[in-house]
Amino acid sequence: MNPEIPRALAVLNGQALSPPPVWLMRQAGRYLPEYRELRAEKGSFLKLCYDSEAAAEITLQPIRRFGFDVAILFSDILIVPHAIGQDLSFAEGEGPRLAPPLKEADLASLAPARHHYDAIWETVRKVRSRLAPDKALFGFAGSPYTVATYMVAGQGSKDQADARLMAYADPARFQALISRIEAETLHYLSGQIEAGADALMLFDSWSGSLAPTEFERWVIAPTARLVDQLRARHPQTPIIGFPRGAAEKAPAYARETRVSALAIDESTDLHFILANTPDTLPLQGNLDPMALKAGGEPLSRAMAGCLEAMAGRPHILNLGHGIDRFTPIAHVEQLLAELRG
Repeated sequence: MNPEIPRALAVLNGQALSPPPVWLMRQAGRYLPEYRELRAEKGSFLKLCYDSEAAAEITLQPIRRFGFDVAILFSDILIVPHAIGQDLSFAEGEGPRLAPPLKEADLASLAPARHHYDAIWETVRKVRSRLAPDKALFGFAGSPYTVATYMVAGQGSKDQADARLMAYADPARFQALISRIEAETLHYLSGQIEAGADALMLFDSWSGSLAPTEFERWVIAPTARLVDQLRARHPQTPIIGFPRGAAEKAPAYARETRVSALAIDESTDLHFILANTPDTLPLQGNLDPMALKAGGEPLSRAMAGCLEAMAGRPHILNLGHGIDRFTPIAHVEQLLAELRG
């Protein structure tokens, strides 16, 4: 391996490394006391996202503490709807709110506010200037379908029923929304790359709620178009796709979207993925966040199973979803100690 290339980027370029590089989804966040201290000082979550100095500091906190191989941009997937023109707020204990919900309002009524991207791009620049060259910086965005679910309902939901209903009842209207999100996400992610992001991750957190034909139409097709456009502009930048809950549809997602790597959640049968994707396709995941929260022998057992299955495959060790806010720091230290020997 070229020592000048960050280990995570080497894997995304097809190398199998032992031990694999590691980072954790939501690693910059509420389980860290230094994050909670800064949050108390600065105020709301949204203010943190748009304060590039604070957001850069939060992005770097887990790198300083744990030495992860990847710094993941501290931001939120709802920056795109905010830039499209919906009002965005985060109610304590209730999650995000977008107004007006598009189940009640027209997309054309929204006034674009692309200036919201500027602070995020500045965060990327600050992090890249302070990050050691052997660490990779990942930018990210929500995939079009997942972002659309929030925009239609005006908030998160357990079953994404409002968006799914619109997709069936008024597919032209839903397609117009998806197309707008695609265009904005292309602009937003291109800006992240130009600011210094080494790779990108597309989070399709709610893709698992869709029937197979709807998954093909609203997850695979928009993601494939977005990946093609990003690759035309930035051919050297790897793109990781994360279709959470896709299960048996994940191999088709990887094949048809042509993402550089596939991130897999903890509910997905790892051996099924290994048997149904090319040996050369890099994989990321899929340690259960609850195994990390439990720590001790359950964590050791879960790690061993994941690492044994992935041996010889290009692999980035990660959780199958975000780290739980009540995960003890000592359990993250255990993971790293066992991984690194």
